[in-house]
Amino acid sequence: MEFDSVVRRRKSVRKFQRNKISFRFLMDAVDSANQGPFSGNHNHLKYLIVEDKEKIKEIAEACEQDWIEEAPALVLVCSDDSHLEGLYGVRGRVYSRQSAGAAIYGLMLKLSDIGIGSCWVGAYSDEKIRRIFDIPKDFQVEAIVPIGFSDDGAGKEKKKSLERSIYWEKWKNTRKPSRFEEREKDLTEG
Repeated sequence: MEFDSVVRRRKSVRKFQRNKISFRFLMDAVDSANQGPFSGNHNHLKYLIVEDKEKIKEIAEACEQDWIEEAPALVLVCSDDSHLEGLYGVRGRVYSRQSAGAAIYGLMLKLSDIGIGSCWVGAYSDEKIRRIFDIPKDFQVEAIVPIGFSDDGAGKEKKKSLERSIYWEKWKNTRKPSRFEEREKDLTEG
């Protein structure tokens, strides 16, 4: 599928069919996430795939979001902050969040590309999730991504317009300088 089409088709899905997701699709999606940009080219992420219905129910409870129980599979994206902190100091935490976000988006785009819905969940009890899966303390759970074939007939939610999202040259400047204004500035400064 063409990239722009995948980006525009991706939406947050919160209602799933019960169909199981094939192993190959799961691996393809995680592999796409694993190809993303990583700070200093250090891949510090781990992906925990969950298909067990009881564990999915526990996760839904830890997230306080019942709809998650409908998902036939989940992917927990976890990062090893200590690795990047060892390389970059405290700033390593920021790099860790950035790399994880890029990987999560890559995962979701690949799922959308192969016709599978997903949703980025960031609200959950860290303690409960750690306990359910015995996740070490030096790893952060970055996101829980419920995945499955969409059973939601609704269209994609409307996003904020590009014009409302961009500033030019300084904060709150919503208008790009015209070529005439740029040329005039060059003449007065030159």
